[in-house]
Amino acid sequence: MEVKKGSAFYKVQWFWNIVRHGLFLHGIRNRLARLGIDIMPYYWVQEGVTRYDTPEIRGDASEYIFSYFGETEITQIKAKVMGIEQSDILEDYRKGQLCIGLKHRGEIAAYMFIQLDDFTLRGKTFPLKENESYLKSMYTFEAHRGKNLAPYLRNHSYELLRDRGVDTNFSISEYFNRSTIRFKKKLGSVHRTLWLSIVLFKKYKWNMVLRNYGQKS
Repeated sequence: MEVKKGSAFYKVQWFWNIVRHGLFLHGIRNRLARLGIDIMPYYWVQEGVTRYDTPEIRGDASEYIFSYFGETEITQIKAKVMGIEQSDILEDYRKGQLCIGLKHRGEIAAYMFIQLDDFTLRGKTFPLKENESYLKSMYTFEAHRGKNLAPYLRNHSYELLRDRGVDTNFSISEYFNRSTIRFKKKLGSVHRTLWLSIVLFKKYKWNMVLRNYGQKS
């Protein structure tokens, strides 16, 4: 049965989907952050630890071409993705971050950034060894969603990094972002540490460990 957009049932269903995916609390956190009260619990995640099914692209996989992205593609990303216009992704690339992605008939379909040296997030510095990486960010353009591109590209990054001698990959998942947590679980990720970050008025910053899950998968 098709639900008419704008109907009472549609609104209830829309709200339930937000709650079910953990986006309601995620949205509240973002609203508080705009007021200068930025409280973010997050997991320090190690990816690709446990066994998982190798993800495949849905549809005609031959239409998608994997490649390293350079300044031309990153400039296009800055122009197209809302919210990153003022970010320093081009400067980060020039400092050594990797950018990889998938193209569909010459157009960018999905991309991700990878950090290979120490980085700082919300006042907390995470040191990385030579065999470690931080999988920084990932995005799939709307026209290509539903094709399973994100898991495919993520898995491809593990293989690419292994060829470079990097066999341990970390990332961060916000505690309330359940969709991201589920996505990574399907790729064999495990939580290593639960952190609580507090940033007040973009000036005062604290990070504290709430739980340590140890190093066993």
